[in-house]
Amino acid sequence: MDTTEEIEVTEAENVETIEATTTEEVSAATEEEKSTSLVPIDEYLAAGVHIGTQQKTENMMKFVYRVRTDGLYVLDIQATDERIKLAANFLSQYDPAKILVVSARQYGQFPAKMFAKAIGARSMVGRFIPGTLTNPSLEHFFEPDVVIVTDPTGDAQVIKEAVNTGVPVVALCDTNNMTSKVDLVIPTNNKGRKALSLVYWLLAREFTSANNSMFNYELERFEASV
Repeated sequence: MDTTEEIEVTEAENVETIEATTTEEVSAATEEEKSTSLVPIDEYLAAGVHIGTQQKTENMMKFVYRVRTDGLYVLDIQATDERIKLAANFLSQYDPAKILVVSARQYGQFPAKMFAKAIGARSMVGRFIPGTLTNPSLEHFFEPDVVIVTDPTGDAQVIKEAVNTGVPVVALCDTNNMTSKVDLVIPTNNKGRKALSLVYWLLAREFTSANNSMFNYELERFEASV
């Protein structure tokens, strides 16, 4: 792991010990909050959903709200909220059994599995075995209709195979991610434990709502133990 990556991961994984935002950011977010927001803006802020990395790509600049004095790029929470709604509606068009959610990133593994459990989807977390989506001879071969990835960088092999088989990709993308092979971007901190739990919980809740299904999970059920 190079120095830049170490800095990004350290800052992201310690996001819960960093003050979520400045007073200025809280005030601005409160003023912009809409009555249709999935959860109060303060909940997004408390989970650190808006905290990006010290790196940014051209692909993600349209989702960046500002740059903090410590160099971290801050994501636009309203954009995150709208994209979660959009993604949930998009996913609701598919048979849950044909939806695959993956996460190589540690903090995304538990909420990804809970998301799959809540909606009846398939999850593959940890190391992804190359050929899983393209080689029928493999034991765990699976043909999804749509794929959800936690991090386009860590889950690059999944995206590659999805693209090769014509399967659309929904991705949780941080400020440092490339999105050229992603069909639907959800801008979010995809490294923090609480941020990933909240985003996957909301996706599951909105998915089941769109399908008029029962959803009996509290947010805490999606949070992995430290």
